[in-house]
Amino acid sequence: MTTFHEIGLTGVRIPRIGFGSTGIGSIPQIYGYEVDENRARETLRTILTRPDGFIDTARGYAMGRSEDRIGSVIRELGGLPEGCVLSTKIDRDMETSVFDANQARRSLEQSLMALGVDSVDILHLHDPEYAGDISEITRSGGALDELFKIKEEGLATAVGLAGGRLDVLSPMLRDWDFDVVMTHNRHTLVNVNASPLIEQSVSKGVTVLNAAPYAGGILARGSAVHHFYVYRPATEEMLAPVRAVEDICARYDVPMGALALQFSLRDANIASTVCGVTWPQHVNQTLEWADWDIPEAVWTELTDLAQSDADPESA
Repeated sequence: MTTFHEIGLTGVRIPRIGFGSTGIGSIPQIYGYEVDENRARETLRTILTRPDGFIDTARGYAMGRSEDRIGSVIRELGGLPEGCVLSTKIDRDMETSVFDANQARRSLEQSLMALGVDSVDILHLHDPEYAGDISEITRSGGALDELFKIKEEGLATAVGLAGGRLDVLSPMLRDWDFDVVMTHNRHTLVNVNASPLIEQSVSKGVTVLNAAPYAGGILARGSAVHHFYVYRPATEEMLAPVRAVEDICARYDVPMGALALQFSLRDANIASTVCGVTWPQHVNQTLEWADWDIPEAVWTELTDLAQSDADPESA
């Protein structure tokens, strides 16, 4: 039976597992493999035809290709199926890094057109740390004010903040009343950089989404076949803590992907864990991993490993 969490008083109910679509647009330079149109569409159908389907995307994923592919499947299904949750993000101008109110509005309009919908359930301001001028986002009449205006207009039911760097996100979380916050790659088996942001969110009553629990895929596929960590080629230094976890999993015959997913699911402060998928079978495998029987001894040994609290994208 699916467990749902309501985002504040918005009425948006999210299941404990959502599916991310960064790779759906095919970005081999950060994942190491291509995703063709047919494979992407089949994966999206698998998600969107579930009674608890939750799909997360962004205007900037694969330069809009992720949203285009999602939109084509939504149209094929005759509209977003009832009960599905659709989440996207407003992005900076990818060529100029401008991120003012006009760009925020333009990004939303492009998303709605690509997705083929009139509104979305969740709309995040995305990756503010990469804006050319952060004041374009935070000033009066800036992108954040535009985000909340969009909510008032009914074009988004819940609004949030999605990004990485704590020094950029934390002041915004302090100063604006978001419904939801999404962190990525920073609450995993090997990295807990997001802990202060999660605590801050919970203290404000803001719903927390934890995205990318597999650190870009390596904590699901394993270091023998996946050579990227957080979207860049992995060095031996990056691989060392992953291999330490792999050793534990091998001794107890537990899939590392199951351990990585349940690490997030077990955290009472995390309302939903958003997992990137690029194959239909990944969706079913994720659900199997969520219920995998993991011996308590595995969790005990995991606590003995030192998790980094450094920013995994700082390099």
